Amino acid sequence: MIGYREEVLRPLVELACRAPSVHNTQPWKWRTTDDGLDLFSDPSRALGASDPRGRNLVISCGAALHHAEVVAGAMGWAATVTRFPDGPGSNRLAHLSLAPSPVSDDAGDVLLAVRERCTDRRRFTSWPVPDDLLHAFARTGGSRGAHLVPVVDATDRFRVDRLVERARSLQARDQRVAQEQSTWVDHGPDDGVPSQVLPSRDRSTTVTTPSRFSTGLLADPAPELESSDGVILICGYTDGPEDWLRSGEALSALWLRATLDGLSVVPLSQVIEVEETRMALHHEVLGGLAAPHILVRLGWQELSRSELARTARRPLDEVLDGP
Repeated sequence: MIGYREEVLRPLVELACRAPSVHNTQPWKWRTTDDGLDLFSDPSRALGASDPRGRNLVISCGAALHHAEVVAGAMGWAATVTRFPDGPGSNRLAHLSLAPSPVSDDAGDVLLAVRERCTDRRRFTSWPVPDDLLHAFARTGGSRGAHLVPVVDATDRFRVDRLVERARSLQARDQRVAQEQSTWVDHGPDDGVPSQVLPSRDRSTTVTTPSRFSTGLLADPAPELESSDGVILICGYTDGPEDWLRSGEALSALWLRATLDGLSVVPLSQVIEVEETRMALHHEVLGGLAAPHILVRLGWQELSRSELARTARRPLDEVLDGP
């Protein structure tokens, strides 16, 4: 197996690192093994103010894990995943054992989606996202072992929107969180969120997008009508690392499918980061039956809009130990 590493593992990890991560922190490390790869979290890239438990960090790594698994299949390698081989307290989140396999039937779609996926925070159009499509996305993500809940009931949607605004308001008053967030805007050439992909806000309009980033350099004219986005809660049966990892995998699976279907996905983590609003989601929307891990919005972008620039990624030699 040693001889295949340079040819297979470097391009595989490079594509896996196209996965989304909170503030584009890319909080992962990969290490080659005799039969594949180990995935580690990188605590040095944790967000201590907004994510003290590491929930968003592990979810981000889960998205990279799913990217790696499906990219491996598209390259002709079957990945057998062992999650937390050293237990849930370890930074080694997963081991991927690779074995030769026929190229997956959806290889072309997988590679296209991985390369085209991005976070487009511009306002969605007024075209509604049908409930049956939301449920289909939920089934796609649910195949990874997470519990996905489309928020289609009008009362629940009102509650979710109210809680999102409440979380934004509370975090805006927290100087540590605000400073941390500001640090990751234009953080560096290889990570963070560049101003060029953050929409500017036209102060003459009251139409807003529920984003934690208040300003940017990307032109974002207001639509004629308010958007009719869809909302899905990605949950687990516990609020612990093993379920966070699976929720990250579910986020990746949902996002790649949405990309192929022409929808934009915007994750909203603030409502989970604030304990008050997270518990309200848990009880008021989920009836105490599941632990919310991340909220995502889905919607359509104008067909005439320019393609969004992709955010940068860290050099491969910084995130991969060998070959």
